[in-house]
Amino acid sequence: MTGTTLAHLNSCSKADFVAALANIFEYSPWIAAEVAERRPFFGVSEMFEAMRLVVAVASADQRLALIKAHPDLADKTQRGDQLTAESNAEQNSVGLDRLSDAEYEAFDRANTAYRKKFGFPYIVCVRRHTKDSILRDFEKRLPNDKKTEIAVSIGEICRIAALRTDLLVKGDNPLKVHGRLSTHVLDTHGGRPAEGVEVELVELSALGASRVIARTVTNHDGRTDVPLIGGRPVPIGRYELTFKVGGYFASRKVAMSDPPFLDEIPLRFSVFEPEGHLHVPLLVTPWSYGTYREARCLPSPEGEGR
Repeated sequence: MTGTTLAHLNSCSKADFVAALANIFEYSPWIAAEVAERRPFFGVSEMFEAMRLVVAVASADQRLALIKAHPDLADKTQRGDQLTAESNAEQNSVGLDRLSDAEYEAFDRANTAYRKKFGFPYIVCVRRHTKDSILRDFEKRLPNDKKTEIAVSIGEICRIAALRTDLLVKGDNPLKVHGRLSTHVLDTHGGRPAEGVEVELVELSALGASRVIARTVTNHDGRTDVPLIGGRPVPIGRYELTFKVGGYFASRKVAMSDPPFLDEIPLRFSVFEPEGHLHVPLLVTPWSYGTYREARCLPSPEGEGR
């Protein structure tokens, strides 16, 4: 998916407009074709809302065809030419191309049960999820009736399309589809921000291997220079944030036990608001620590690590 600007999309031919936006909605260029007639748009959000409204007023047959245009998740037989580049990148981003045997079997069972009941593929915006949370979502949605699942699927398709639009089109009034996960370490023994603490963020997995998302070191303000996760949704799931405080206090020549009472501090927590700003601070001494959940409104791009 090659990037473009809203200004270009407003001025180009209808054919070029449709070609640029053809896979915003999976294998459904008819949506872009209808929206092309409504130009110009004054912001990216306005353009996307026009596409969403086309889907909202589409016939039942068109909506069902849009759902069926999507691939099953983690289906090895649909790799290659059957997947759009966008779908392939989205599934890879959550690790669906690197499943353990247990994970693959769980996805295969879920896909089979879902298709058997509803007659169309299970759809979820994978960039907002981890593998574990997708499997939990399967379980929550399987008891639904078909009418409900069609509505839920269309909602998820619009979430997918919004993220694709954000990746593709630059311009005024961008879509609000990003979240942020940040941290801040305060040395309450020394009464200062803790500079130089090694931090590691891991996405936990129930059936497969957990994976490292970020490794960094706190700066002079006790924060990280960039968010642990930023510029995208923060996937729903379980995480472990580890702070290596033993080395920090040793570098400060703080008197400690040998071995230190607190060397590495693991904090386990869950994310459930992908577009929010979750701040997980650590208040620490050589002998104690504390944390809390701080949910913040997302500021402007300045001060990304904060």
